[in-house]
Amino acid sequence: MDELRRIDLNQLLTLHALLAEKHVTRAALRVHKSQPAVSHALAQLRTQFGDPLLVRHGGRMVLTARAQALIQPLESALTSLNELLDAPEFDPARTRRRFRLSLSDYAARIVLPPLVRHVRREAPGLDLAISQASREAMMAQLADGEVDLALGIFLDAPEDIEVQDLFQERFVSLADKAALPERGDLSLEEWLERPHIAVAMRPDASDEIEKALASRGLQRHIAVALPHWSAAVDLLAGTDLVLTVASRAVGPIRRHKTLRKFTPPLDLPRFAYQQAWHIRRANDPAHRWLREALLTYSQPSKS
Repeated sequence: MDELRRIDLNQLLTLHALLAEKHVTRAALRVHKSQPAVSHALAQLRTQFGDPLLVRHGGRMVLTARAQALIQPLESALTSLNELLDAPEFDPARTRRRFRLSLSDYAARIVLPPLVRHVRREAPGLDLAISQASREAMMAQLADGEVDLALGIFLDAPEDIEVQDLFQERFVSLADKAALPERGDLSLEEWLERPHIAVAMRPDASDEIEKALASRGLQRHIAVALPHWSAAVDLLAGTDLVLTVASRAVGPIRRHKTLRKFTPPLDLPRFAYQQAWHIRRANDPAHRWLREALLTYSQPSKS
C-alpha cells in the first residue's frame, strides 16, 4: 500500500493510454489532456518506474520490456477499480465507452450492421473502433490490451483468452455459370484442376480448406489470393476461377446473375464463427453487454 501513496492514480490512466497508443499525442486525445501534460506525466512515470517505458526506434515509439510487462497487470488493476467504483447496475443508455474490435470485412458485412443499429438505439455513448488483423495478431492484440474483442475462428486460443461461438457456418463454392458443366457443379478432380481464389490475410496462410486438402494429400492451385471477402465474389464473373468461402459471405446469389453456387466436392465440416476476449474483460459490465449484443445480433435471422 505504501507504493500507492507515491503515485497519482490518475497517472495510471495516462500510462494505460500511452501503453495502448504508443504515441504521446494520441494518448493525450484519449485521456482528454493536452500533449504537454501527457509529456510531463510520461517524464514522471519514467522516474516512478525507473524505466523509459517508451523509446524511439525506426522512426516510431515502441514499448520497452518493462512497459510490455506492465500492460496486463495495469489493465487488470484498472478494470477492478472501475468495477469497484461503478454503479451496481449497468445502464447502456448512459455509458460512455470506446471499444476496439478486430474483425475481417466478412464480419464487418455480416455482423457489424445489425450490431451498430442496436448500439445506436440502446447505447449511443458507446463508440466502436474497428481494425483488421490475422488470427495470430488478434490473439496478441487481446493479450496486450490493444483490442477489446476479436471476431473470427479461434481453434487453439491461449488459456487466458475466452472464446464463444456466435453462429455456425458452412463452406460453399461459386463459379461463373459459363465455366461450369451443364449439371452445375464440379467433381473433385475438376474442382482441383481449376484455378482458385483464396481469401486470407496472408497469401501463404493455411486455412480450413487447405488443411482438409492436406489431410488427403491434395493441393489446389491458388491463382488469386486476397484479404477481402467482399471483393472476392466480384472477381469470378467472366473467368474460370472457383471461390470457396463461408456461405454468408456470398449474400443473396440473385445479386450475381452470372454466378452459380454449389457444394464443394470435398468434405469440409461446418465451423463456428466466434468472438474472443481476454479474461481480464470477463466481468466488465459494458464489455459483457457488448458481447451479449454480438451474440444476439450476429444470428442469421437478425441480419
